[in-house]
Amino acid sequence: MILRDAEERDVDGIVALIAGLAEFEKLPGPDDGAAERLKRHLRSGQVKLIVVELDGALAAYAAWFYSYSTFLARPGVYLEDLYVKPEARSRGIGERLLRHLAARAEAEGCGRFEWTVLDWNVRAQQFYTRMGARMLGEWRLCRVEGEGLGRLAYSKNIPGG
Repeated sequence: MILRDAEERDVDGIVALIAGLAEFEKLPGPDDGAAERLKRHLRSGQVKLIVVELDGALAAYAAWFYSYSTFLARPGVYLEDLYVKPEARSRGIGERLLRHLAARAEAEGCGRFEWTVLDWNVRAQQFYTRMGARMLGEWRLCRVEGEGLGRLAYSKNIPGG
């Protein structure tokens, strides 16, 4: 098992893993331009990627980026995705990825390590709780995407806008 920072050469394999995650979450998978955008964002540092190789093939990835807590006046690590291929599960890969990111956050003086989990993914919730995470039930994720993002950005008809 090799855990390492991803390189551009890994992006096609990562996109395949993202497609697996999308299938698991019953969401649309990456589009045809995803690999090129992911490469560009990896180069610019907008996303950080870690991969796990088993027998020379990608078996898992974690996508993350830095966030910031004004209350703590410290950066944080936000885990966007953590996915392990079904055939590679129950081998400690998810735990190793979480511990690696927690150690990185600690070494860099971050005040938080955060992520979201789907309400129906009870197995993941139990795993995260065993790893020391708290479920913050009082917080709700807000999202604006697609055409709604354009409307929010450019519409003059939004109350208070």
